[in-house]
Amino acid sequence: MSGLETRPLHADFGAEIVGLDLARPIDDVTFADVRRTVAESGVVLIRGQAHIGPEDQVAFSARFGMLEEHVLTQFLLPGHPEIFVVSNIVENGRHIGAHGGAKQYHSDLAYLSEPSMGSVFRCVECPDDGGETAFVSMAAAYDALPDDLRRRLDGLDAVYDYVWSYDKRLAPLRGPLSEAQKAKTPPMVHPAVRAHPETGRPALFLSDIWVRNFVGLTEAESRAILNEVMATAIRPDAEYVHCWRLGDIVIWDNRSTMHRACPFDETIARRLMHRTTIKGDRPQRKRQAS
Repeated sequence: MSGLETRPLHADFGAEIVGLDLARPIDDVTFADVRRTVAESGVVLIRGQAHIGPEDQVAFSARFGMLEEHVLTQFLLPGHPEIFVVSNIVENGRHIGAHGGAKQYHSDLAYLSEPSMGSVFRCVECPDDGGETAFVSMAAAYDALPDDLRRRLDGLDAVYDYVWSYDKRLAPLRGPLSEAQKAKTPPMVHPAVRAHPETGRPALFLSDIWVRNFVGLTEAESRAILNEVMATAIRPDAEYVHCWRLGDIVIWDNRSTMHRACPFDETIARRLMHRTTIKGDRPQRKRQAS
């Protein structure tokens, strides 16, 4: 143990790591504790990192595993394609980053064959009011489900359809996907409940905005189940809402949490975030008791 100092963010999940400087070398024992904290807590906050640069963020993120390059290549940071820029800022007549971020709960890149392990999100610029990020624990949500619904979900597979979702939600805002982008994101099937590969804890794996249906069920039947699940997962007392400060870094585990962007007045306030995304593995079904 490295003696890492942590503070809880929410009664059910989340932790703040105190006193870590990502511009300085982190020894293997300390980093192992950071990784364990992410796996067990789902969301980890590290404050006071305004002094670090993109190369520091990339180097720290890469210690968790290989980094993804987002399919929306127009929003990758020049010189650092591992960083996906999230921003409402317009320069020279074009948005410098992905804007109008998802106001509905989701986990990043859940529509890929190997969804991301996690994301490292750094606040470069944030508004004085609004623009928070809200999180829920999908492990806690699984535990809170009625027994009959939990048992039913244990045996279901969900169809993730990014193109279908993008065309409905984002095409009017960000423009259509290219044929090459569509080819990279075909419909994908994942178990509705996955076992966390590091802790073994079961968690719901259902991003409401990308799940088109459950295998063997119609979209209408699937929507009824999803609505019931989300009513349990997304409750005010189940949320951790992070109010950003300059230099904050939040790491979230996409295998056991969901998040959403909170609104702010994008006509007068600026928000600039840098996200690195850690490649994950194919979700495995919850282990059944023998």
